[in-house]
Amino acid sequence: MGDARVEFYAGDRLLGHPAPAKDGRTFRLGLDGLRLDSVQDLQVRAAGRRLDAPDDTPGSSSGPRAGSAVPPRLPANAVDPGKPGSYRTVSGEYDLAPVRLPGFPQPVEMRAVVVAPKGAEGRRPLALFLHGRHSTCYTPQGETTGDWPCATGSKPIPSHRGYLRDQRLLASQGYVTVSISANGINGQDWQADDGGAQARSSLVRQHLARWADWSARPGTGPAAVRQAPRADLSRVLLVGHSRGGEGVNRAAMDSLYAPPAAQDGYHGPVRWRIRGTVLIGPTIFGQNPVADVPSMTILPGCDGDVSDLQGEVYVDGTRQVSRGTALHSAVYVVGANHNYFNSEWTPGQAEAPADDDFWNDEEQRDPVCSPGTGTRLTADQQHKAGATYIAAAARLFVAGDDRVRPLLDGSDRRAPSADPARVLTHAVGARRGAGFLPDGKVAVSGARLCSAVDPDTAKACLSSETAGVSPHFARWETDREPGRRAVALRWTAAGSAARISPDRPVSLAGSKALALRVIVPPNTTGTQLDVSVTDTAGRHRTLGRVKVDGLPGTDRTASYWAREVRVPVGTDDAAALDLRHVKSLTLTPRTRSGKAWLMDAWAWRPGTPAVSAAAPLPRVDIGRLTVKEGDSGVRTYRVPVSVSGHGSGQVRLFVPDPVTDRVTSRLVTVRPGTNVIDVPVKVEGNTRYGYDSGQDIFVKAVRTAVVGAHLGGVTVQNDDPMPSVSVAPLADRVTEGQPLKWRVSLSAVADADLTGVYALLPVTDGRELSTKDVDPRWLDENTGQSPDPERPLSGVDGLSLWVNVEAGKKSADLVIPTVKDQVVEEAESIRFRADDDSGEPQPGAPVITGTVLDAS
Repeated sequence: MGDARVEFYAGDRLLGHPAPAKDGRTFRLGLDGLRLDSVQDLQVRAAGRRLDAPDDTPGSSSGPRAGSAVPPRLPANAVDPGKPGSYRTVSGEYDLAPVRLPGFPQPVEMRAVVVAPKGAEGRRPLALFLHGRHSTCYTPQGETTGDWPCATGSKPIPSHRGYLRDQRLLASQGYVTVSISANGINGQDWQADDGGAQARSSLVRQHLARWADWSARPGTGPAAVRQAPRADLSRVLLVGHSRGGEGVNRAAMDSLYAPPAAQDGYHGPVRWRIRGTVLIGPTIFGQNPVADVPSMTILPGCDGDVSDLQGEVYVDGTRQVSRGTALHSAVYVVGANHNYFNSEWTPGQAEAPADDDFWNDEEQRDPVCSPGTGTRLTADQQHKAGATYIAAAARLFVAGDDRVRPLLDGSDRRAPSADPARVLTHAVGARRGAGFLPDGKVAVSGARLCSAVDPDTAKACLSSETAGVSPHFARWETDREPGRRAVALRWTAAGSAARISPDRPVSLAGSKALALRVIVPPNTTGTQLDVSVTDTAGRHRTLGRVKVDGLPGTDRTASYWAREVRVPVGTDDAAALDLRHVKSLTLTPRTRSGKAWLMDAWAWRPGTPAVSAAAPLPRVDIGRLTVKEGDSGVRTYRVPVSVSGHGSGQVRLFVPDPVTDRVTSRLVTVRPGTNVIDVPVKVEGNTRYGYDSGQDIFVKAVRTAVVGAHLGGVTVQNDDPMPSVSVAPLADRVTEGQPLKWRVSLSAVADADLTGVYALLPVTDGRELSTKDVDPRWLDENTGQSPDPERPLSGVDGLSLWVNVEAGKKSADLVIPTVKDQVVEEAESIRFRADDDSGEPQPGAPVITGTVLDAS
């Protein structure tokens, strides 16, 4: 049970998000009218990687795995935020009455651990931690589940206690810290369109509301709070790990732009101010970062859970969305996995069973991420680096100490407290000015304007044959996404220039440097590019040369990540051309051959401007309407869309065709009080059984807008009973070499394919049909296994009998092809019984038998 969302695919087509079974390893998805051409196309993925087979998705490779040396150590920063402060600390816990959240049948706990500075005077800033999606319960026998509430004999996993070292460091520096438990959400979020983001936001704000009460009336809090200094709710830092990262991002959004009341689990006033967020290996299913709240996103280089490092979108996705000046930093930690930032998810430290999420194959060790390699961090090294950079974000976002900014903004400085970890950073926002952005209107010559997400290799930034993936190009709800681009350079000789020309001139006036974010392939070194600009008068000037090294990477890592490099802009440049009217940027390779991708380039100045109140932006939320199909007539419903807030903005609307799966998109200007996102859904009633159907839509902010619930639609529930199923033998006693056959019949025609699954049972009397008695091609198609060694069919792992009755038909045949051999043997038989949708035996289902006789 992890944070990345499990998804079922047919080839490259997303079928949907399956529901987990109690064992946490079995997932089931109703077809709900989806077209499935062949079971051979079925795939199970999470964060872009295959779970059901060796990975052959983009970024995988069957060839040898490359590795790389540890990147060189950067110069030390003048200030090290990882050093403990002067305060001793005091700890305690509270456990309040649980709360109910929309869409979750079971109440969610209000439990937390508090670590605070002892003897600190005055009100102190508050840091709130939210853990991610992990197993919820465990037993003394070492079993874990995703249940909620925990069953008798099991205990909740204390994931919220996994950040005590981070809390103690911050508390020693004068912060009140609280880490909250979210097991009740983890056990129920599989059914939420947003993966539980809104529920986690509601839980965070429920706790903040309690802290606002306790700060106003200090004697009313629980003991753990009363022993701490009063919290200053005007200075709040939110720290979220994995799905907790997406949760605190949504909490920051909801604190600025109120969510629709029906979707929200907190309806009180906002009596706090979020100064920044720290997002550790986060998910971002909605791709909806909050542009006006500063953020730092930690990207673990060996993340085996959210392995596509989609959290990069918290940086890339903020560009030009708002007019604010918030800094958004990405912090790439070489050799860190997903789990070890939380000690309760770390083997040898956790109270419950825990493991390394980066799976290690001892026969084919990963040169970068397998334990013991020169680049892989130990659990303690990783946690220490995480604590240091959390403290850096607190010091910059909350305390306003600009001296730590070089640790976060791509200035190539290190915090010695994080040693020996190699930590690399880049950023957007803050005092960056005008920029060259491939996402906008731009002309490119000498290179290729590529798409971050596109199935066409000629258009995609990274080919499907590429070993490894890029966090910048993480896939979203669709396999083709307009508006996310980069400039792809490829050269076979030095001097082949690439020119990027925006639709209007860019001003570099007043800047100290031009900052570029450039990707080069992993494990490469020494890529050199001359950086030049041309003004509207045609005057050309080379600002300098940059050198870019790739990250350590293999086919299992997301190492195509942009390094920030800068060339200075000085008074001599201002004298040589008009910096206020720069019409193009030119990159000229000075190495013999290579590849690179330009993500963006910005006019850069040092400093961290104060973040003013959030801009008055419109907020868009997509709801979900559930209706009954009805027995007759045609009714028209509309996808519920809420546009709140102020002003106008632009979003991109995506509408998938429910029959062909083709996704169309268009830009929409939204403002409160208008109904420009209008998607009608026609529903025709009948009395035939069918799957639930409907229409989904999703949206993404493009400019001066905020998106909360990105996904929703109209769900049409089938309200007709399923036809009864009967099985009659056509040939249930045959000679070897002939097929066993049964006819599966329905009592009535259905509007959907109906699939029956039959579990094989051990034969209780006589000899059972074995793997050597059936057609090996049939066995391979149904299980992927070989007949050798010979074993009873009921003992073959993963073998069930499947039969599909197509929509509009009343029957189909279940066939088991047998083979003739030269062995004289007694009759062999088979037994099977129908399973229900959860994989359990259907109550009252008969046991069906078949017999194969020896041909000799």
